[in-house]
Amino acid sequence: MNERVLVKHSVLEIFGKSGYGSTAQMTQRDFDYIAAEIEKKSGILISGTTIKRLASGDFSKLPQVATLNAIANYFDYNTWQDFKASRLKPDATIKPADEPLSSNGSTAALKSSKPKLIYFIAGILILSVIAAFYFFKPKHHSISNVEKASFSCQRTSANEIPNTVIFKYDIDEVKADSFFIQQSWDNNRRKRIYKGKHTLTDIYYEPGYHIAKLIANDSVIKAIDVHIPTDRWFFYAIDNIPNYIPEYIKTDEYDKNGVLGLSIQQLQKNNIDITKDKLYHYTYFPSEMKVKSDNFRLRTRIRMNEVRNSLCPYITVELFCQGRFILMRTTKNGCANRASLLLGQEIKGNESDLTALTFDVNQWTDVEISVTNNIARIMINNKEVFSAASFDGARYISGLAFISNGICEVDNLELTGPDGTAVYKNEFNEKQNGL
Repeated sequence: MNERVLVKHSVLEIFGKSGYGSTAQMTQRDFDYIAAEIEKKSGILISGTTIKRLASGDFSKLPQVATLNAIANYFDYNTWQDFKASRLKPDATIKPADEPLSSNGSTAALKSSKPKLIYFIAGILILSVIAAFYFFKPKHHSISNVEKASFSCQRTSANEIPNTVIFKYDIDEVKADSFFIQQSWDNNRRKRIYKGKHTLTDIYYEPGYHIAKLIANDSVIKAIDVHIPTDRWFFYAIDNIPNYIPEYIKTDEYDKNGVLGLSIQQLQKNNIDITKDKLYHYTYFPSEMKVKSDNFRLRTRIRMNEVRNSLCPYITVELFCQGRFILMRTTKNGCANRASLLLGQEIKGNESDLTALTFDVNQWTDVEISVTNNIARIMINNKEVFSAASFDGARYISGLAFISNGICEVDNLELTGPDGTAVYKNEFNEKQNGL
């Protein structure tokens, strides 16, 4: 095994330790999660994009020393050299067996030596071409003076969506080939920046608790929180494809008869094409956060109405934490492979048996998600159907969301803290806010 292969195998080993069996089904959020796990142990930020590239072996030269050391730190080694020495052993020298001479002696030996000579010359030529390629190709500078970078941001409005964010940065003394600012975990939301300029204005189209990243080459050198709150429940639809743009659903009538929900008429009034495969988001992100992710209980009653014929209707209940997510996606029993959980690591229905999480999503169902001392539990109709360790490290819950490929309806939503005190409670008989 050479050093390049060791890098790839080490990253894949980290995936295995984090509960991922295959990279084929991993999303960008999964790679960002692995990057966060490495950062926790090493204190070194590596972008999720870099993690993805290393796992696929898509690199022609070794990563930067900081990246290698971060991988080594994950395995409790001080440096990459220490880690490499423990994993790589010098290749044994293999001595070729002696070849017997034929009956005509030296003539046969001379004939047999000609192909070897050709192969030898060909090998020299190939090595020369490779050497020339590496010698003459443009050199990528390593990153240095990272500590001299600065990165901050400010919203232009308190609760408006979309919301403009002004980033202030200084990279003038940082040595690298290229620089970017990335809005969040989504690498499609990445903008290039340049030395000599110190301001980038960007738009956030969705509420949430985002982590913006200052990137040099392909490494994250700074990260800051960007909280985009709302003062009300906020609704939007997105096409169920990558690189989407949200379509806002504007209405003042979303809590009637004790239910939070929308109607097909409201979608059509907002020019939403209900014939397309879309995800409908109900989100709430208050300005103030009062309960932490390591000790809470969320209780609700949900169902969905389909707006188009779907073989596998589903509802996702999501709690947004500071830089993390707690998520449960449920669907009907016959589509159990579409179910999923996100509790620090993602548990997928196509890799695990999550049939206990499924039910008829078109019927009213009681759902409870709780975490106590980092043990997460899922209750459906007052029956515990799942429990497992959640992620470590307490983060504030920054928002709530219900996401469905139909029109979701929510009844009796309550979020309580460790002492049982309700920090958000809404029966949706009238507009109530506060988290």
